[in-house]
Amino acid sequence: MRDLVRLIKLFRSYWSWMALSVLLSLVAVLANVGLMSISGWFIAAMGLAGVAGASFNYFTPAAIIRGLAITRTAGRYAERVVGHEATFRLLASLRSWLFERLEPTMTLGLGGLRSGDVMTRMRADIDRLELVFLRLIAPALVALIATVFVVFLMAAYSPLLAWVQLLLMLAAALILPVLLARSGRDASVRLTNGGARLNNLTVDTIEGLAELHVHGAAGRQATRINELSDTLIEDETRLAARGAAAQAAMTVLMGLALACALLILTPAISRQQIAPAYLPALALLALASFEALAALPLAALSLSGTLASARRLFALADAPPAVPEPTVAAQLTSSSRLVMESVGLIYPGASQPALQDINFEIAPGRRVAVIGHSGSGKSSLVNLAMRFIAPTTGRITLGGVDLATLNGEDVRGRMSVVEQNAHLFAATIAENLRVARADVTETEMEAVCQIAQLHDFIAAQPKGYATYIGTQGLQLSGGQARRLAVARALLHPAPVLILDEPTEGLDAATARALLDAVLEARRDCGVLLITHQPAALERMHEIIVLDQGRVIARGTPDEILVSGGDPLWHGGVS
Repeated sequence: MRDLVRLIKLFRSYWSWMALSVLLSLVAVLANVGLMSISGWFIAAMGLAGVAGASFNYFTPAAIIRGLAITRTAGRYAERVVGHEATFRLLASLRSWLFERLEPTMTLGLGGLRSGDVMTRMRADIDRLELVFLRLIAPALVALIATVFVVFLMAAYSPLLAWVQLLLMLAAALILPVLLARSGRDASVRLTNGGARLNNLTVDTIEGLAELHVHGAAGRQATRINELSDTLIEDETRLAARGAAAQAAMTVLMGLALACALLILTPAISRQQIAPAYLPALALLALASFEALAALPLAALSLSGTLASARRLFALADAPPAVPEPTVAAQLTSSSRLVMESVGLIYPGASQPALQDINFEIAPGRRVAVIGHSGSGKSSLVNLAMRFIAPTTGRITLGGVDLATLNGEDVRGRMSVVEQNAHLFAATIAENLRVARADVTETEMEAVCQIAQLHDFIAAQPKGYATYIGTQGLQLSGGQARRLAVARALLHPAPVLILDEPTEGLDAATARALLDAVLEARRDCGVLLITHQPAALERMHEIIVLDQGRVIARGTPDEILVSGGDPLWHGGVS
């Protein structure tokens, strides 16, 4: 219930839309109830007047019936439009709300979650929350108001009938939904969680399809998918059976309401306590009033699954950020001098530190290279500098201000970064470049791609910069993907340039040309080059050698390099 209350609070921005939708739904329901009741009275009154040979004004009730029919149709249409508009706006805001909370928690990846699971929470779980308003809140409010209206109206003619009708409507609105919610709770929750598992399994299968074929495991994986799918179908069948039973029970209650109305009102008519024409009117009123309750059993059946989706979303949204933002952020100075002072880093759950006692400085125009084996802690330096993670010991300053006191976006605004595993979107080359700057011109694109040694390749493509590169840039070679990432980083005019393995996948000549062009174009920037290749190391002001998170050597290129350009470190860097 706490999850439901929290979810409803998220709807507060759209309460006016929701209130209008409920009002229109109530108008449509009451118009239909009134149409049935007045039509019964009209037909009976016309027949009785004909038998008695009395005159009868049929114009007024006929006009009321036509008006109610039009109101019912228009109200139902308007309620659908307004209700779905409110729901779609709500779902859009929920996606934005969730993304805003995910963004600071997943800067280093999915935080242990699988991509299929995150996709399910962002799409299927949020879509399922539309049921909260369309199938729970709105129907419950309409049912409450309609029940009160019908019971008070009946009480004016027969208090006994009003009490019986109230009991039958409470059975349909409370007892039946509660029984359904309890009996379908496990299947509904399994359906929600099982759907997420099926998505995870499907995404993993598609991403690893080549490996599955290589190892002859595609058939086994297909069997796993089919077994999980069969389990979900069984739960869907159980819920469908319970839903059908609920509809049958609702029909029985409607029949009981009609029968009770006839049994209670017939003696009253014989005693002339009620006019005969009111018998069909009140009987049809008792029958038609259950339309206001028809959606409640199915809502109760899906409630547990919907709340399971809400819990999955809240668990994702409540994950603590990797680096909390300061309550009151400090202001950056005009200086962009990046300094690490005795920095150490231990990842959660790790037994050994990833970095120990790291000290270096990057100032405008100063170039520092960090080299070392894979796993030596080089990429952790990038994450520390970008404030994606916080140091365990020591401190990092930017312009003399501690990074811990700065807003993360402000810090990253001063840095242009080529990450080791830079993500390329399933879009065109131009669209991937516009990630760095939405207003970039074609001339600027060509300029940075020439620096990245990529323009000639792009110009040779039939569509040029409109060439589609596929998911993760799969239609590019590894070297081309790296150079596109470099070009994108160059479009961000930041005073600190961080290059994490920028020449990976490139031959020695291209790697050299790329780094020479980048360093020449960004001569005034502070540069942090993380690499395990010798290209352009002699152009650095300082070279730092890392091994298992510790600095084992540092100095100028002349002090670190030997003839041939190989680093002086246990026979070279892997």
